[in-house]
Amino acid sequence: MSVVFLLLIQLWTPMGVVQGQTSIEKMAADGYALRFSDTTASVRIQTEALTLAKTKNSKTDEAICYAYLAMTYRRLLQLKEFTRYADLSYETANQAADNRAVAYSNWAMGLLRSYIDDKASAVDYMLKAYGLFVQLKEYAYCAKIGADVSYLFYPGSEANVTKYADEAFRYAMQSKDPESILHARLAVGSYLLDSAGGGDLEQWQKAVLFFKETIRQAEQVEDAIVSKSNIGIAHINLAVLYMNGPKPIDEKAFLSHLEQATYIGRQYSLRNIYRSSLGLQGQFFMQKGDYRTAENLFKEGIAYQQTLPYKDNDLLATFFGCLKELAAQEKDYAAYHEYDTYFNKYNKLKYDEATQKILQNTDARFESEKKLALIEQLEKENELERKNKFLGYGISAILLIGLVFMYRSYYYRQRYFQNREDILQEQQTNSELKVQLMEKESLEVLAEKLSLERRLLQSQMDPHFIFNLLGNIQSMILQNDRVVAVSYLGKFAKLTRQVLEQSRMDRICIEQEIQTLKNYIELQQLRLNHSFDYEIQVDETVDSTVYIPPLLLQPFVENAIEHGLKPLVDRRRGFLKVAFHLDIDADILECTITDNGIGLGASKSRKIDASHTSLSTRITDERLALLYPNNPSVQLKVTDRNEEEGAGCVVFLSIPLI
Repeated sequence: MSVVFLLLIQLWTPMGVVQGQTSIEKMAADGYALRFSDTTASVRIQTEALTLAKTKNSKTDEAICYAYLAMTYRRLLQLKEFTRYADLSYETANQAADNRAVAYSNWAMGLLRSYIDDKASAVDYMLKAYGLFVQLKEYAYCAKIGADVSYLFYPGSEANVTKYADEAFRYAMQSKDPESILHARLAVGSYLLDSAGGGDLEQWQKAVLFFKETIRQAEQVEDAIVSKSNIGIAHINLAVLYMNGPKPIDEKAFLSHLEQATYIGRQYSLRNIYRSSLGLQGQFFMQKGDYRTAENLFKEGIAYQQTLPYKDNDLLATFFGCLKELAAQEKDYAAYHEYDTYFNKYNKLKYDEATQKILQNTDARFESEKKLALIEQLEKENELERKNKFLGYGISAILLIGLVFMYRSYYYRQRYFQNREDILQEQQTNSELKVQLMEKESLEVLAEKLSLERRLLQSQMDPHFIFNLLGNIQSMILQNDRVVAVSYLGKFAKLTRQVLEQSRMDRICIEQEIQTLKNYIELQQLRLNHSFDYEIQVDETVDSTVYIPPLLLQPFVENAIEHGLKPLVDRRRGFLKVAFHLDIDADILECTITDNGIGLGASKSRKIDASHTSLSTRITDERLALLYPNNPSVQLKVTDRNEEEGAGCVVFLSIPLI
């Protein structure tokens, strides 16, 4: 008998808290949450949500509202309405072609198939809904459906029962929804309960601890749990574990959990919970030989059922069967005959109801399958119609294109033959002129570039600079200052290689330009016996990977040293500063070379009899004109420093970034 009670408590109740809801879906879910406490308000709110979805022409919300209504009428045991709304949800979701709507509709159809005992179809629909909710990351729904799928596989596939119950528990913990967690824990507890029935004490203890923890967690968040029946199920399953566990049983704990289940069954009118709790208590006292207590419990269940506005013939038949068994134990044949009369009466009514339910389920299954077949046929016809329409459009388009192409081919073919010779001759003449012009321009540009490179090399590697530098290095060697001589000889070799390499490059990064300037200035310091100092300042706005034309600043540095710092005759120590700044808004690099030498005026007066003529300004102007033709951003200015700053010269150069 206890097994019968256990199978009757496996109830299903979806939850009402989800993520990613629209306002209409949330309204329907809120109405659905009232299905236990206020059925009328529950249906009314869901109907209003459905009306709002139709007003907004939202097929997705409409399909979801139909699904909620279907599940509500399942709770009310109204198969006709349950079937109607489930079919509407499925049909509307196919029109919406939205994964969320399809998930809800398959959920409702899976519950319908489970209700009419079509487990195979129920599993297919539920697994499809399960997969879609996993994609949508609706973990609370995944937990609910996973647990239901686990029940559907019972008792045929123990592996699938365990797999989907464990997955449901994992998703429930991710969702943090109290009702989903309770539902998933009951699914896990279901297979733990089965494993504890084999007499394995360790498995029994594991199952008891699991259900105790389930009850503890549920009671902490009882207000957040809509389906109070699941709390009652946990109490009853734990009582069953105590009853079937090691002897003697813990009577106090056993009766305490059944009393809790009885209270929940009475308070929320949960027939299966109430029947199971009273039945288990009655069986317990009957096994102990306390027939009066057992009889009172069974009669209490009958009296409570008869006060309700509806008659549960299955429950009444069960209780009268228990009383009949108790009378047989006491050998009270008069009572046995009386109870047997009532048992047969309600058992016959129960059989009639079961038969009627089978017929209703068969009708519902037939109607549902017929509608599904019709939907599938309509979908195929629509698909075929769409394909035929697209095929017709395609053929028409191809024919039209063919006609246009034929006409254009004929027209242009005639014109082509008429003008072919003239066009070919004109093209040939133009091609020859283009080739000649390109050859001429290429030669001119190449010649200009070679000339500029040659003069650039000449300006970079001044023979006076080379000879003086080599002389200084030779003097160091003769004076046995070989370490310094080798160091400067290495710098000279590196500078020579850099000048030769960079003069043939289109662009170099500013870091390479600075390194070349440092080598050059340090060698000039050696040549002039360290008569001046220098500083290279790079503003933080300048990225070290900024590219500029190679060897652009060296000629001006040479001029500053040769014509500004070298002629100093007073005791002033020469100072050379090279600064780089980036104008981010205009994308322009600004370079400033400042010295405290004799200045432009004095330098020009000294050049009258000088044999060396500086080409730096003219060559740089030519290079800039070649690199940036007609670019207003390019500037080159050479001026004296103002009186406040003192004597010297300033070279300012601005160029666009390459």
